Amino acid sequence: MFVAKVLGSVVATQKVATMTGHKLLLVEPYRLDPTNRDKLIPTGRTFVTVDPLGAGVGQMVLLCQGSSARLTPETDKLPIDAVVIGLVDQVDVEGRIIFADGKDD
Repeated sequence: MFVAKVLGSVVATQKVATMTGHKLLLVEPYRLDPTNRDKLIPTGRTFVTVDPLGAGVGQMVLLCQGSSARLTPETDKLPIDAVVIGLVDQVDVEGRIIFADGKDD
């Protein structure tokens, strides 16, 4: 699992039948800043994920990737590699809140 920021959505009008009705998001993974461990920083890579929870642009989400992405009831039997499994409220590192929803990161 990892944390990512929602950058936008992906619309695909032509896709396999099992994917019809599933919301797709463009996300960028974030990681802990290794220099001072007081903030999350972007990794510089992006990818598409299925979103059964209704995340919005700019929101931080918790993702699951790989074969585990198909283990939720909503994604069972879908040909996917990544799924949003949580909406991040806050991240606490060593007793300090380094991210809180609704505040600038």
